[in-house]
Amino acid sequence: MINIMFCGNHGVFDGMLTCALSIFHRSELKEAIHFHLLTMDVSHLNPKFTAITKEQVTFFEKVIKKYNAENNVFVYDVSNLYREEFDGCPNESAYCSPYTLIRLLADRIEGLPDKILYLDVDVMFNRDIHLLWDIDVSDVEYAAARDHYGKFLIYPNYINAGVLLWNLKRMRETGIFAKARELLRAKKLTFADQSALIRSTTKKKMLSQRFNDQKFLYKKTVVRHFSKRLFYLPYPHTDNIKQWQVDRIHKVFGYHCFDDIFNEYLTLIQEFKGEQA
Repeated sequence: MINIMFCGNHGVFDGMLTCALSIFHRSELKEAIHFHLLTMDVSHLNPKFTAITKEQVTFFEKVIKKYNAENNVFVYDVSNLYREEFDGCPNESAYCSPYTLIRLLADRIEGLPDKILYLDVDVMFNRDIHLLWDIDVSDVEYAAARDHYGKFLIYPNYINAGVLLWNLKRMRETGIFAKARELLRAKKLTFADQSALIRSTTKKKMLSQRFNDQKFLYKKTVVRHFSKRLFYLPYPHTDNIKQWQVDRIHKVFGYHCFDDIFNEYLTLIQEFKGEQA
């Protein structure tokens, strides 16, 4: 059994779908995959901050069960937990959104498995998920790769928290989440949840950059993370191109290696829109 966690509002649907499809297309899977979706409604902060919809979950479940009838999706509404832990905290206006904070509630959610792969939704698998999932994390809290820019600008082993292989059993024991939440309530942190998690870590395993490549795509790349990055031409600037922006992926990056995934995604999105019409 492989366990994957996504977090977000109704806007993460395209990312969930493309990421899941990339896993199915690039992996030799004999076991089922369980997707754990953490969501919430905090529309009092922003009208766009509403939970993943029942229609999105139902469609996502239909898609994943096409690949294996035992694949499943579990939804956790953490609205009340979020208010209890983070309501009014200095990091509620985080650099992305309050949804970046909710993975730090994992220790308070009953039913989550002892080993789980947390993924930002703007990632795609270029190679078999087992290359990442099968890594031993039994003696650490989690495994993560370096942040492409942070390893130069902050310190060499500064991690990117967009791909985290969690030993949730040990993380509950060490209290890493509780410590991180306390930090977030105490003061404003530059990268909110990521900063709090790093400062609260007892022991981690460093992974090769190929498990969370935030800038380049190589043959050996396992996970391509479409996070905000720096471009030098035609002038120095940053851009935040996501994998579901297929035309921009083709035009800016010149990637066509994911076209089998994109073709299915575009067909499915039209199907979903038709069901909602």
